[in-house]
Amino acid sequence: MIPLNSVTLDEHRPDKPEEACGVFGIYAPEQDVAKLTYFGLYALQHRGQESAGIATFDGTHVHLHKDMGLVSQVFSETILEELPGNLAVGHNRYSTTGSSRKVNAQPAVVETRLGNLALAHNGNLVNTIQLREELLKSNFHLITSTDSEMIAYAIAEEVNAGTDWVEGAIRAFHRCQGAFSLVIGTPEGIMGARDPNGIRPLVIGTLDSDPVRYVLASETCGLDIIGAEYLRDVEPGELVWITEKGLKSIAWNQQPQRKLCIFEMIYFARPDSLMHNETLYSYRMRLGRRLAAESPIEADLVFGVPDSGIPAAIGFSQASGIAYGEGLIKNRYVGRTFIQPTQSMRETGIKMKLNPLKDVLYGKRVVIIDDSIVRGTTSRKLVKALREAGAAEVHMRISSPPVTHPCFYGIDTDTQDQLIAATKSVEEIAKQLEVDTLAYLSWEGMLETTREDTNSFCSACFTGDYPVAIPEQMKRSKLILEKAVV
Repeated sequence: MIPLNSVTLDEHRPDKPEEACGVFGIYAPEQDVAKLTYFGLYALQHRGQESAGIATFDGTHVHLHKDMGLVSQVFSETILEELPGNLAVGHNRYSTTGSSRKVNAQPAVVETRLGNLALAHNGNLVNTIQLREELLKSNFHLITSTDSEMIAYAIAEEVNAGTDWVEGAIRAFHRCQGAFSLVIGTPEGIMGARDPNGIRPLVIGTLDSDPVRYVLASETCGLDIIGAEYLRDVEPGELVWITEKGLKSIAWNQQPQRKLCIFEMIYFARPDSLMHNETLYSYRMRLGRRLAAESPIEADLVFGVPDSGIPAAIGFSQASGIAYGEGLIKNRYVGRTFIQPTQSMRETGIKMKLNPLKDVLYGKRVVIIDDSIVRGTTSRKLVKALREAGAAEVHMRISSPPVTHPCFYGIDTDTQDQLIAATKSVEEIAKQLEVDTLAYLSWEGMLETTREDTNSFCSACFTGDYPVAIPEQMKRSKLILEKAVV
């Protein structure tokens, strides 16, 4: 879902991979589907903070509201009351600089001979150039720069050629290569679908009603907030069709090969979301325990970078016997600010977001746990702040392997030459960050800790082994280096 005209963000962007978006869908006649979708998106806000949108269907008519900003900023009680219907599709979006525009907000709504469809997409296609050329030849007027709109128009093209909704969607999916988890609203019902690799997540929930009503969401936390019960995941290569008759499952691809993005488990998804029948909090704690076993160190205190590093830090403490505490306090009470800090504030580092506890850190040998290092800019500032607070030694441990390759499947990562581990060894990174020691979790440790089939995950950002072939034109835009140095 990353736009074609995306550009690299400046040095003040968060030093983390950024998720593309979150999707939500609900079929629940006689319920306030717009408000339920609002709360679902509210729970999925961490997956995208640039724009939000909801489309509802009231018979053959679609009602749509989308705008830039957080869910709480885009919607009000008055706006939600103007979105009647028996089903709804919602979307949170993250976008890169230059493409954070209202026109690119979702859901994407297009007309067909059977009525409107509204599509919400999480992921990124790798054959966007080819698909765009096909649609332009068919005289479709593309309004946005997103591949999500192209998927919607591809479905419309098939439906206009005479298919029903489900067959039209399936034919369109076969034209799409890459990562896509979709929620699609139509006048008849809603569809949920995943690509054959299931790279991005999508779950099904049920509402306690008679007859049973269904909910689709990127993560189970989107179900919990509205009181829906987790039923199961939408499987890779599966389409679910939800109507008044209930839920129908269709295997639209006959050769699925599960490759869930491992970064969903390490960082992106909320720690209270379920994957593989446990919360990600539990998995992340095990990562910390494995990290302590692989890279032990003598120290007085271990703590995590709030919030994503905390579960692994707790696990590290449990396995190592080093006392766990808080060394950094995160300012959790402000939203994102688009006002640029002063030069002196920039030089101070990251204290707008994280502030060290000086009396806790003073004279201590500390171990700081983070889930990943991408460019290293934030980590370097963080280490400097800990030193200034009086830490005697600063040891850094990372609960994932070095990120050496960019993602093409819906995560906004830099070009390869901007990934610090692609150009520097661990020892060189440690020197640049000015830590006493630095260690990453092994690739094998990360996968084995899932307790699942280790071949069922995409870990291309650590290995360069992409499960879906990347066209040369797209590959050249990010894979600048011939060989990564780990």
